[in-house]
Amino acid sequence: MARLWCFLTGYAFGLIQTSFIYGKHKGIDIRNYGSGNAGTTNALRVLGPKGGLIVVAGDMLKAILTSLIIRYTFGNMYPDMKYLLIMWGGAGCILAHDFPFYMGFKGGKGIAATGGTVIGFHWTFFVTGLCYFFIPFFVTHYVSLSALIFYALFMVQLVIEGQVGVFGIFEGVSQAVLNELYILSGCLMLLAYWQHRSNIVRLLKHEERKTYLGKKRGLSELEKQANAVNSENKEK
Repeated sequence: MARLWCFLTGYAFGLIQTSFIYGKHKGIDIRNYGSGNAGTTNALRVLGPKGGLIVVAGDMLKAILTSLIIRYTFGNMYPDMKYLLIMWGGAGCILAHDFPFYMGFKGGKGIAATGGTVIGFHWTFFVTGLCYFFIPFFVTHYVSLSALIFYALFMVQLVIEGQVGVFGIFEGVSQAVLNELYILSGCLMLLAYWQHRSNIVRLLKHEERKTYLGKKRGLSELEKQANAVNSENKEK
């Protein structure tokens, strides 16, 4: 039952679609511009650096809040399952972000929501998580590739730290709980790769679009693209 409540807590926070809300504030529906994706990358390209920063902060914050709430409620009630329950909350947040029912189950791809979950999961992932994403990004300028590298390295670090006792295996945390944590995290990683399947194809074909933080597009230009999505969305 604790797993379900943690999942639902995350799900409730995940339904807060920052890009959609901020886009409406700017007078547009983010789903009708760029790739049609209601996520951070599309917000950055459509609404500019300021809009992208607001969206990534909002999407990360909802996952961080989920982690903190679970840590100090259910985590205190079930200390041997604390990190597993935090991950269940993260799963709810990511799924709601990716598939919000009130938006026709078409949300983002979960990059920022996953980042917030990782940051709120354990302090050791704060610095490493930032490195996993931003080093590949500043080298390649491919958001999708950076996200895929981030997911893979997070999974590797999770298993290593879990097995050496960082999550308290010597303090009552059973191997069964750790195994469930690995399986759940692995499923979320597979979901992320599935969500980025069209990006993976474009990366292999050297057709993926690069993203530069310094470039900004005005809404006057975007108004010409109303109710149209580009080839990225058509390939889905």
